[in-house]
Amino acid sequence: MNDIRAATEQDLDAALAVERAAFGGEAEAELVRNLLADPSAEPLLSLLAWDGNEPVGHILFTAAKLGNATATILAPLAVIPGRQKQGIGGKLIRQGLNMLAEQGVDLVFVLGHIEYYPRHGFEPAGRLGFHAPYPIPEKVADAWMVQALRDGVIGHVTGTVHCAKAMDKKEYWVE
Repeated sequence: MNDIRAATEQDLDAALAVERAAFGGEAEAELVRNLLADPSAEPLLSLLAWDGNEPVGHILFTAAKLGNATATILAPLAVIPGRQKQGIGGKLIRQGLNMLAEQGVDLVFVLGHIEYYPRHGFEPAGRLGFHAPYPIPEKVADAWMVQALRDGVIGHVTGTVHCAKAMDKKEYWVE
């Protein structure tokens, strides 16, 4: 069914096409392009889901800074409209988290849908002492989430997460 693999430079157009289709515009595609070219986003992990030769999903994880913890930010996650609600996004998340855990990443953060990401192990980050790069309005504060990939990190590190320069714009921190 779906083959998920690390995206290469040759896959850039495919990843951007998925972003455009999923979000109906250029904003997320431009963010992906900028993050992939941003040295402060490294190390990063970009995965594409394929159905045969058709790219159907994309996920990007970029480096973040938080004290002495190794952290990443998941943004964006995209699945083309005709293939949504088929488990592709969840498979991308699981494979990405597994790969990041193997690389020694401690924490993964996301600003996203408060009903979707908790199904994949994320929990509200603000309640645990983690602050987004820009303030998240109280009414959607639980959209700022975290998942620990290593035991013992949550409760021992707190503070403001610092993202890659390409993502350090207030407009990216609105849910």
